Amino acid sequence: MNLTEQQREILAKYHKLVTPEQFAHNQSIRVVAGMSGGVDSSVVAAILKSQGYDVIGIFMKNWEETDENGFCSAEADYKDVASVCERLDIPYYSLNFAQEYRERVFERFLHEYAQGLTPNPDILCNLEIKFNVFYQAALKLGASYLATGHYTQNINQELHKGLDPSKDQSYFLYTIKSHILKNVLFPIGDMLKSDVRKLAEAFDLVTSKKKDSTGICFIGERDFREFLSQYIKSTKGDFVDLNGNVLGPHHGHPFYTIGQRKGLGLGGPGGPWFVVGKTIEANQVIVAEGEDHPALFSDGLYATEIELVGDLPLQFPLSCSAKVRYRQADVPCSVTQESDGRLKVVFDSPQRAITERQSVVFYQGSLCLGGAIIDQVMENYFVKNGNQNQSFSSLSSHPL
Repeated sequence: MNLTEQQREILAKYHKLVTPEQFAHNQSIRVVAGMSGGVDSSVVAAILKSQGYDVIGIFMKNWEETDENGFCSAEADYKDVASVCERLDIPYYSLNFAQEYRERVFERFLHEYAQGLTPNPDILCNLEIKFNVFYQAALKLGASYLATGHYTQNINQELHKGLDPSKDQSYFLYTIKSHILKNVLFPIGDMLKSDVRKLAEAFDLVTSKKKDSTGICFIGERDFREFLSQYIKSTKGDFVDLNGNVLGPHHGHPFYTIGQRKGLGLGGPGGPWFVVGKTIEANQVIVAEGEDHPALFSDGLYATEIELVGDLPLQFPLSCSAKVRYRQADVPCSVTQESDGRLKVVFDSPQRAITERQSVVFYQGSLCLGGAIIDQVMENYFVKNGNQNQSFSSLSSHPL
């Protein structure tokens, strides 16, 4: 493959140029590039092609639905995949995993949301779809490796943070086991997003200026509550303050999550309101004023469903760092294991809006050790400071 000066310059910056001997050797190695129709996976395919690999572009179709105008985003994304692959002169196919996604990810997502919890479908998708059924499909196609556009690094079969701190996606990938990781490539994990865009332009890829997708894939740009209401039947209830005073109606407790500010429809002379808890049995959503309200902060959590990247178990007590949401810097903490098998995580500083059924992910430096599902949040600082109130006294199934 003849490279332009601009292409060579960017590839050389990240040590991605190969010798003619390496290029010839790579031609016998098949790599399936998981392609979403976005710029990141497009550049993954371009890098692999430039290095001589036998590349096959595969588009995963995980969701089948059109909007009110008959538009299907999956069809548009696949057209972009086709355009990129034709530009790079590599074969491409589409695999439909919509049934597996619905059974293994979406139905579990709905079940937990209906209970007032806040699951993370992206993490479950990586566990059940991308690095399970899709990974197996890649092997059946004769691939030695599966490559994806995640901003994370595979260093000696260890999962490390991506180079670009604003794009690191290791939080979503902590469920990958080392025996799978050995056959996975993350070609842009050691690149800055800005240079990924430049490389896409240098290869003249149609996705070079395409906007990054955000949010949950099956919801897209639609209103979150409106979408969920198609699948979750919920009755209206009341917003209440920390003293149990009714402030106004809400659409049903499943549609709100801890720390939420937008979409509450609550006004008043004070500061903005934030969700700090729920009483599921009474269908009440508890709110407090101010983003720094003590009811939003806690020292730690308990977690279950432990997934470790490496083969060796964690040694307790463990001093490490952890994060409880994607866009958060990891924070120093201490981890121990309870007699019931749950992990007890105590942070060095209070953490805001820890949410049940989200994931807590553990790190030592850039190394991702693994993670677990948040099962219970420790007592919040409003209660810890000695405040007694009607709202929090009724929190039994999901204590704050």
